[in-house]
Amino acid sequence: MPSYFLYARKSTDVEDKQVLSIDAQLSELRELAADQKLTIVAELIEKQSAKTPGRPIFNDMLRRIEAGEAAGILTWHPDRLARNSMDGGRIIYLLDTGKLTSLKFPRTWFENTPQGKLMLHNEFGFSKYYVDSLSENTKRGLREKVRRGEFPSAAPFGYLNDYRTKKIIVDRERAPLVKLAFERYAAGTETLDTLRQFLTDRGIRTRNGHKIGRCFVSHLLSNPIYYGHFTYNGEVHEGTHEPIITKALFDQADAVLNCRWRWSPSTTTTVPKPFVGLLRCGGCGCSVTAEIQKGHTYYRCTKKNKTVRCSQPYIREEALDVEISALLHSYALRPDWADGMLKLIKEEKSTAAQSSAALIAQKREEIAKINARLQRLLDSFLDELIDRETFSAEKAKLMSRKKSLEEERAALTAGRASWLEPFQSWVMTARNAGEIAVTGSLQQKRVLASQVFGSNLVLDCKKASGSTALPWSLLTEKSLAGGMVGDEGFEPPTHSV
Repeated sequence: MPSYFLYARKSTDVEDKQVLSIDAQLSELRELAADQKLTIVAELIEKQSAKTPGRPIFNDMLRRIEAGEAAGILTWHPDRLARNSMDGGRIIYLLDTGKLTSLKFPRTWFENTPQGKLMLHNEFGFSKYYVDSLSENTKRGLREKVRRGEFPSAAPFGYLNDYRTKKIIVDRERAPLVKLAFERYAAGTETLDTLRQFLTDRGIRTRNGHKIGRCFVSHLLSNPIYYGHFTYNGEVHEGTHEPIITKALFDQADAVLNCRWRWSPSTTTTVPKPFVGLLRCGGCGCSVTAEIQKGHTYYRCTKKNKTVRCSQPYIREEALDVEISALLHSYALRPDWADGMLKLIKEEKSTAAQSSAALIAQKREEIAKINARLQRLLDSFLDELIDRETFSAEKAKLMSRKKSLEEERAALTAGRASWLEPFQSWVMTARNAGEIAVTGSLQQKRVLASQVFGSNLVLDCKKASGSTALPWSLLTEKSLAGGMVGDEGFEPPTHSV
């Protein structure tokens, strides 16, 4: 009587799936071994699919059979041994060479004869057909979900899988973090590393509890699913799920991401220097950089101008902070003026809604043209006039443009003129400028200084100065002499900036 390996397998290593499968197999196999008085060399349990070759425990079992430790296998069904042609062929080859003499199954008959090996070959063929058919049916179901605009995979960060409707829904706890990450990166003041730390500080980690990588942040910022589209099989599709951000915000973040495509490895943790790149040297016009000396951060000219010998002195970060705070404080908008302007902006929005019908019709017409181009593009692909790579690239461009037009149309339908939203944001920022100048962080002051002065901020002899950009120049004393708003209203004439 040959000795046997008892082999039990389930198709997944997830503990809460197929929970009873292994226990049920072991109970049946032990009962069969006791009834037939079989000698069991070892009980081998594997939690891996047999669709493809490469199961380590199965391969080790065959190696041990070749070494002569056992000459038989006791398992629940032939499909536990193989669902692919390679593993099935190895079993039959071991039977042909005599190293494997017996296979035992509780519900299936087998004898080591030509007829028995033919039946075993058929069983392996049926097992392979089952997984192939299941795979094809699954893919067909996924394609149907894609046609309906439903995301066909595991929900990305910021979404959850609704197992009742088989759709993805917004994760109300993490979605605000996604939106905030896009807003911070689109402002140009964050990097992949700082956003990585930002998410880590808020408890976002890998499944193993490790810190998320830069590739996670990069993929998040370039994933179209957050504005309503998704990519499947290399093509962009329009989704029916609720978007977390607007297409405009995605485009802003994507533009910043594309500008920073160069890979720059970092082996040490860098200390952020908020005012780097904000100022120019008043002596030679070069940019101002920073370095740490004796525990303090000093700002100085880069001195890259070879034609001018710069003699500008160093300035400590604390002193530069005082200089920039003094500049920003004078550009704070009085609260009563801000409240009055916000009230007028609200009235202007209602008036603008009445004149947006023509623009809405124009956007609708452009969307219809894009839909027609998408249909012609699909026809060209089906007629084999263009290849799949060209089809996918052009479709992605058209879908992106279509989404932008739909958001513009939605904004016009809601009665929001394009210039009122940024103007309202500017009023709120100007209102808070004084508070930021006094109690704000260095990063907040940098962002505000960039908005007020643009690239016109100069450091000369440890003194910061600069000319303001529009619309901040409206807050100078000369502009305020006659009041902020004239009788004609807020909206600027079409011939002015």
